[in-house]
Amino acid sequence: MLMNTIFASTLYMLTSWYGPGFHGRLTANGETYNQHGLTAAHKTLPFGTRLRVCHQGCVVVRINDRGPYIGERELDLSYGAAALIGLIPKGVATIEVKELISTQPLSVSGHTILE
Repeated sequence: MLMNTIFASTLYMLTSWYGPGFHGRLTANGETYNQHGLTAAHKTLPFGTRLRVCHQGCVVVRINDRGPYIGERELDLSYGAAALIGLIPKGVATIEVKELISTQPLSVSGHTILE
């Protein structure tokens, strides 16, 4: 289904990534961590929150873990998400973050255009 996406205001977060040392371990919400997935860790955002993160590219990630706990970092991306947005070489950067608030079917005059 073609969707309209509504985002909260744009934030900028100091972001890092994590991967190999945590792959296969349990995340804070009880899932098995997959370093190739599109997930992220944040200290306070509710599990399941979806964020659009952008650096050199953009991707949507889902919060499934807690952290990061190093310095002033605010968000930890999975290796897979970090690779897709070009964060791997730098390791840590301030990136653009938008919380995905809701999605609705695209419609005109009350009729769904695509499903």
